Amino acid sequence: MGDQIVKNRKVTPVDTSKDLVYRFANKSIPNLERTKAGLEPYSGAWGTVQILHFLRRTTFNPNLDNIAFLKNKTLKQSVELLLNSSSMPEPPVKHYTLDDTELAIGETWINAPYNYGINSGIINNQRKNSLRGWMVDLMLSEGINIREKMTLFWSNHFSTELNEYDDARSGYIINKICRENALGNFKSLVKQITLTPAMLRYLNGYLNSATAPDENYSRELQELFTLGKGPDSKYSEEDVKAAAKVLTGWRINNTVNPQATFYDNSRHDKTNKQFSSFYNNTIIVGKNSSTAGNDELDDLLNMIFAQEEVSKYICRRLYRWFIYYVIDNNAEENVIKPLAKIFRDNNYTIKPVLDALFNSAHFFEFVNIGCQIKNPADLFTTLINQFYVLQPLKIDVVTYYTVWVYYNELITFMGQKLMDPPDVAGWPAYWQSPQYYELWINSVTYPKRVQFSDSMISNNGITRGGFKIVIDPLILVNKLNNPSNPNSLVAELVEYLYPIEISNDQKNFLKNQTLLSGQSNDIYWSDAWNAYKSNPTNAATKKIVTDRLMSLLKYMMSGMSEYQLS
Repeated sequence: MGDQIVKNRKVTPVDTSKDLVYRFANKSIPNLERTKAGLEPYSGAWGTVQILHFLRRTTFNPNLDNIAFLKNKTLKQSVELLLNSSSMPEPPVKHYTLDDTELAIGETWINAPYNYGINSGIINNQRKNSLRGWMVDLMLSEGINIREKMTLFWSNHFSTELNEYDDARSGYIINKICRENALGNFKSLVKQITLTPAMLRYLNGYLNSATAPDENYSRELQELFTLGKGPDSKYSEEDVKAAAKVLTGWRINNTVNPQATFYDNSRHDKTNKQFSSFYNNTIIVGKNSSTAGNDELDDLLNMIFAQEEVSKYICRRLYRWFIYYVIDNNAEENVIKPLAKIFRDNNYTIKPVLDALFNSAHFFEFVNIGCQIKNPADLFTTLINQFYVLQPLKIDVVTYYTVWVYYNELITFMGQKLMDPPDVAGWPAYWQSPQYYELWINSVTYPKRVQFSDSMISNNGITRGGFKIVIDPLILVNKLNNPSNPNSLVAELVEYLYPIEISNDQKNFLKNQTLLSGQSNDIYWSDAWNAYKSNPTNAATKKIVTDRLMSLLKYMMSGMSEYQLS
């Protein structure tokens, strides 16, 4: 439908030279019989495998402490904990020392002006870095809570490009709205997003007037944000034009801080707006008052949300984010449609939908475990949290923000720039058929993933702001049950780091080539470990076990594709 005028819509070619999904190829075939279970409550085992699957998909923190904590909970209690509301974080602050002279270090910039002449662009870029780094820290520190995972979901769903609308304050506003409404009312969220400075600028809503209607936002409101392009989304090109007229008159006030939006009735189309039979031939009566813009927007959203396809489309989006990109006949009939009814019955509130999904047998079905490729944000945060990588103290604002900003650069380096999906459709991994998640992996991005994990498991690590970021394998391994036994050690690490099982031959290869350094007797590792434990401050014995563990973990992360899976 008129893609030729859709803002920045583009398709990214996929490089299929490296197949990183060969170990679960049978799960990737989009057939009609992929799944069997539905939304009936899950009644199977609740052990390490299931808890890790739960944590990997719904949080950024699948570490040993969280596993142990949830083992003392039921699945229902775990889901309740996951979906609990949590207090909103303090806003991002100034950490940089140049140009932004009216703010002190540690003072938030979200309401600060840019009245610094030629330095305004430099200051804005510093603030954008601050915003993105702050977001990474929130992901890292969230614990057993879905808020940041859902904030990222909504940031992708209501895709805008920070570098295009180019105002860090507007970026903070739209990110804050996504976070505050992460599990709330979707209809309310759509309205709030519609009127943010970021969205009004990104999709030209602030230029939309009675004399020059602009259809960009009207189109994406229906095609991407609410109804999608499913088989039952039969709105017409005339509906796009009529909705554009409803949305005329909204503007951005650039003279206040932060930027604010307002309604200008003089630029609003006051005629009646006729919609197609898909919308039951609804007429939105044109209004002429100071509240006309708001009133007609409500009428438009009421009309759109009267269509059942809204609930099905959003549930499909959630499914592809949390479960898998293939929605087979069983998933459509026994998961999507029942979830959509729950969504409608709860007045389009997100929380009950996720509650039903995460408690379901479908969520824990075998084929749904380990079938995703981690996006770069997941890969990064999971590594940092799984290995208990030490973080800078927050008393030093400059250092910890410098580290966070660098973390964002690493995620960007691997192909996912926070607050900047490549276009209005969001990251292609969640919509572009047939590759979907496999788009995260190609001949450019895979070496960057390996470079990241290799750097983290090296002796040198990475230093930023005078702070060393590095995996100390002893921190993790000392938390395991039986690290002196190389077979138990490898088995525990495989279960912890990989969402799918590997063969005994592969486990033996890992053990023999790293922990045993090619020797044939398990005692070669056990003696080394016990020598270290008997005198942990001895540099020589500590180095022996550290070097072998680093070799093992390096190979597990960069030498085997399973670590890329979730």
